[in-house]
Amino acid sequence: MLQPVRRILAAVKDPAAPLLPAVTKATQLAQAFGAELEIFHAIDAAVYVDMLGTGVCRLKQLEAEERSDYLQRLERIAARARLHAPCVTVAAEWDFPAYEAIVRRALETRADLLVAECHPGRHRAQSLMRLADWELLRLCPIPVLLVKRVRPYHRPTIVAAVDPGQAAGKPAVLDEQILRLAAQFSNALQGGLHVAHAYDARGSAEPNAASAQLGLESLVARAEVLPSGCHLLGGAVHEELDQLACRLPADILVAGSVSRSGLQKAMIGNTAEWLLRHLACDLLIVKPPQFANRVPLGRAGVRHVTVEPLG
Repeated sequence: MLQPVRRILAAVKDPAAPLLPAVTKATQLAQAFGAELEIFHAIDAAVYVDMLGTGVCRLKQLEAEERSDYLQRLERIAARARLHAPCVTVAAEWDFPAYEAIVRRALETRADLLVAECHPGRHRAQSLMRLADWELLRLCPIPVLLVKRVRPYHRPTIVAAVDPGQAAGKPAVLDEQILRLAAQFSNALQGGLHVAHAYDARGSAEPNAASAQLGLESLVARAEVLPSGCHLLGGAVHEELDQLACRLPADILVAGSVSRSGLQKAMIGNTAEWLLRHLACDLLIVKPPQFANRVPLGRAGVRHVTVEPLG
């Protein structure tokens, strides 16, 4: 069962950045949901240690000073956020890699929603798999909102991308989760809700279309969605969703993802991967209820790198 949004974690990559759209939108959501907000930064930089010996006490002091500096920066950010959402806290921890540190913090604080800024630009799939935003989508068990647009929300258009046919083995309950969360966002932000089902029409078109239409109607029967907000799309799923998002235009696309292990890991979703790379609007990814966390719960701490003396 999808929980109401009561705790939000906003992950900040660079507290000194002039624009922090993830924090801005997380603050909007905290205000709209009446939720608690934590602004978090994972300090994952390597600490270089001279073999000739920086003492343990001195290292601890330097690490504490660095953490304190980040906390002060986060507090300045939080001070602005508190003008709109009064319950705002900050945290900074030495931990790596950053995407695992963020997932750990989300689980530790029992967050219901993670908001993070998406890396700008397009990347080839090989490098994309190593990016923190992609790993967050793959590993985080709670909903993840990846912010791609700087502009704050104003009565946003929200599209729930569903799959009543359960392609690629996605559980049926995932569509219900997607619809519920999309409706929560739409109600809280006073936006418009659309539901889209894109199916592969390259086979026998008429039976596919009829089956897809029945599946979509059955799914939205209990949801408060106007007929004009239901979209049946025949074609390549990722391209159809992208084109719909551009036509409306959409502010948030809500989709589901099922993470796999082993050789299937790279197939976590061709659709999710494509949307992450190409979609212009923000992307909200939902996992099924039985999704198992695979991130170690213990912090990795500081990443020490020993530097050998020259000569």
